[in-house]
Amino acid sequence: MSRIPDASALSNWRKSTYSDNPHGGCIEVSDGYPSAVPVRDSKAPHGPAVLFPIGSWSSFVTAVKRADLPRG
Repeated sequence: MSRIPDASALSNWRKSTYSDNPHGGCIEVSDGYPSAVPVRDSKAPHGPAVLFPIGSWSSFVTAVKRADLPRG
C-alpha cells in the first residue's frame, strides 16, 4: 500500500452520499486514477492519503454493500 503525504495535491475528492456524520468524520475517495483509489480522512484534507489497489478497493466496497464484514 502506498501513501501520498499531502492529499490536497490530488483533485476530485468526494464523500459518500450515505455519509451523515454530524461531526464531519468520514473518508473521501478521489476518482479517475486507473491503478489505485486514493482515500483520505475528510477532517484532514492536507494530511496523507492511502492508495488502495483497484481490485482490493472493489472487494472492500462489495463486502460493505453486502454487509459481509466481520464485526469486532
